[in-house]
Amino acid sequence: MSTDRQNNTKSKIARFISEQGPVSKGEIAADLKISMPTTLQHVNDLVRRGIVVESGLLESTGGRKAKVLSISPEIGFALGADCTANHLTLVLVDMSRQIRCRRRMRLPCVLSYSYYQEIAEILEDFLKEAQVSKEKILGLGISLPGIVNPREKLLVQSHVLKTAQVSLRGLEHVLGFPYRVENDANSAAYAELKGMAENTVYLALSNTVGGAVCLHGRLHSGENFRGGEFGHMIIQKGGRPCYCGRRGCVDTYCSARLLQQLGGDSLEEFFMKLRHRDPACVSAWEEYLDYLAITVTNLRVSFDCDVVLGGYVGGYLEEFRAELDRKVMEYNLFDLDTSYLKTGRYKLEAAAYGAALPFVDGFFENI
Repeated sequence: MSTDRQNNTKSKIARFISEQGPVSKGEIAADLKISMPTTLQHVNDLVRRGIVVESGLLESTGGRKAKVLSISPEIGFALGADCTANHLTLVLVDMSRQIRCRRRMRLPCVLSYSYYQEIAEILEDFLKEAQVSKEKILGLGISLPGIVNPREKLLVQSHVLKTAQVSLRGLEHVLGFPYRVENDANSAAYAELKGMAENTVYLALSNTVGGAVCLHGRLHSGENFRGGEFGHMIIQKGGRPCYCGRRGCVDTYCSARLLQQLGGDSLEEFFMKLRHRDPACVSAWEEYLDYLAITVTNLRVSFDCDVVLGGYVGGYLEEFRAELDRKVMEYNLFDLDTSYLKTGRYKLEAAAYGAALPFVDGFFENI
């Protein structure tokens, strides 16, 4: 077997353990369709190098108990930063894809040298609190609200931040480690769509509404990096004014801000009041779900694949699935049920977590 092919197999095994662990050698061989001798050879090398550790024993079904394998979480870390108009969310992710540390704070986003310096200082304090040295950081993923060209590290346009054509090149000497930039919805989708069907549409229901399209297991950014801008589909002619300058966009009916306003600027407080049947919250939620059902139906008939609802509101939706499903079925006359509709696993941290994950994946591609 060639060295390149061996390394590719080893990378697949390490990444599988990172994503699925703890797992046994038998599970690795069966799921990846690799022979047991080849699996043992690569696993033994990964254990020798300290990348994989034996973390216990499986329950026996008769005979000897099989050892389970996990990624050694301390071999490296990735940082994720979600920069919104008024807040900064940080996460520290280990190589087993667990969030080790998190922080959310109020920090208006003004893309300037002083803003980058402030983030660098916050990160230094963040790492000190987590007791992780800078040398162990693989990189920082930066999530931004707007159209982003990741290759050029360029924020092409952001209505939310009221800016355009801002280059983020040259940040490495400020931060002290590698970095990448990505659209916030694409970042959140990267986190939420792990383990989902390879053709999936993601709708991010945060303070702004965005989205992403995953085709054949890869995010489709579009020719101008505008793929998945579902927040600016018009669902009400002549409707509410949108920050993009038009009227009736999905964003004006499905943004988390609409609900936060009724919870004293707290989404958690809104849902608490909703559970106690506060009349204003109940009325707003009924309208919100109605427009969300229209949006979901439009996405389903356009792409004919699974639809995942994430973002700040997405993390609360499982509790209200029966109500949402009923509304969706009023509009969708093609499907017999709503099994294609999934809810997000993350709330405030989805974009930051998703921004960090490419550095974790990159580590396993290069072992």
